[in-house]
Amino acid sequence: MSTTPFAQTPQPPYYIVAFSSVRTEGDHGYGNMAAEMEELALRQAGCIGIESVRGADGFGITNAYWTDEQSIIAWKNDVRHLAAQRLGRERWYEHYQVRVGLIERAYGSDRA
Repeated sequence: MSTTPFAQTPQPPYYIVAFSSVRTEGDHGYGNMAAEMEELALRQAGCIGIESVRGADGFGITNAYWTDEQSIIAWKNDVRHLAAQRLGRERWYEHYQVRVGLIERAYGSDRA
């Protein structure tokens, strides 16, 4: 398991699915489902990494990186993911936004 919270992505181009959300109060099974969905996504063909954070105020962002649009569509339509999406709308999210984009450039820096 990686010691960095950063996804290890290849050189562009690749795709991002950015999921921003505000949680409802209480867990209601969310923690277990979130962990299950991350594990499941990382096993999907085309998934190259995930980065996720959530603040104490309930606002969170999850970025999932994909090799191609077909892999994103397959993930969106995975039967277990469809069930989690339904529960998200019913129980876990006050509001959410999904944005899909093509990463054309990527760069960073390490102080070390």
